[in-house]
Amino acid sequence: MSQRERTTTFPNGVKLIKWGRLEAPTAESVSDEMKGFGYKVYDLQTVSPWFERARHAHEEPEIRGAVAGVITFHFDDFPVTVEGGDILLIPGGLAHEVIAHNGCPFSAYKGSQSGHRIVTEYGDLP
Repeated sequence: MSQRERTTTFPNGVKLIKWGRLEAPTAESVSDEMKGFGYKVYDLQTVSPWFERARHAHEEPEIRGAVAGVITFHFDDFPVTVEGGDILLIPGGLAHEVIAHNGCPFSAYKGSQSGHRIVTEYGDLP
């Protein structure tokens, strides 16, 4: 698969790059994929099954590199589901919730252009 065939840019500026390798993603291989995007990774996070993260936004553009599992980022206009190996680029200031709609843990690297995490909280899930 070429990069063009596996990349989707949504109207809100979110970009989803689907895993293009013919092997299961690992922490190391996802980290390698993320290096080409110009972001600094600051965390490898694993969240529990049925995880819910309240509405929030990051001050600067963010990157997520999914290692394992499935989770959905709920933006105002639509949801974007991310699975192991996918890379998600989120523009700075774009509010979203994050929900694992299943009974499996989800692991992903998190990063930003500066390597710092600055978040604005907007409130609890309904």
